[in-house]
Amino acid sequence: MSASIAVAAGVDISKDHLDVAIYPAGTVRRFANDRSGQTALLRWIAAVGAARVVFEATGPYHRLFERRLAQAGVLFARINPRQARRFAEATGKLAKTDRVDAAVLARFGALIEPECRPLRSQLLDQLAELMAARRMLIRDQTATLNRAKTLTLDLLRRQAALRLKHIARQLAALDVEARALVASDTALARRLAILVSIPGIGEATAIALIADMPELGSMDAKQAAALAGLAPMA
Repeated sequence: MSASIAVAAGVDISKDHLDVAIYPAGTVRRFANDRSGQTALLRWIAAVGAARVVFEATGPYHRLFERRLAQAGVLFARINPRQARRFAEATGKLAKTDRVDAAVLARFGALIEPECRPLRSQLLDQLAELMAARRMLIRDQTATLNRAKTLTLDLLRRQAALRLKHIARQLAALDVEARALVASDTALARRLAILVSIPGIGEATAIALIADMPELGSMDAKQAAALAGLAPMA
């Protein structure tokens, strides 16, 4: 193994556990995903001299974890799950368990050396949470529409129609809240104006881009494609 390869820690994050792998050593440990477990994890990765910690974006669980990393002054890279999966496939790691995922993330961190970016603001975290809820409602809306096409009973049709109306109201409320959050920040409001000026990008898509890819505007096209999980990984 080349001595030039930096030590990296890969963390697979779940609600209850943090599975951590170290590359190139190959050691793997599991910690509880609570304050004491995170403290023990931070001590361990400091002891092994990890240059960066790599993990996938997983919603509320990763946001709590990355705040602990930032508070401890640990460099970290949050990557798109598609990016991690394509790297795993490219390196022949087809199995998917918590330990394997952690090992893949550690290897990705050591070999690819993804850029470590500063912690996102709390406002962006709130916006990302709203967008995650919106995506869930859209999936529910699509499923209800598809199901309604096959219903024959009047009762079930009425219930489906009511459910669709309820989803529409919820989506409208989420959009209002997201729009207000963006408007409260001058930089985000300007970014939204730029994005919606691009043909084919509506307000909802622009806000989702701001929430999921806040680095837009500070990277080149190749970096943006990699962050979105659209770039091929050798």
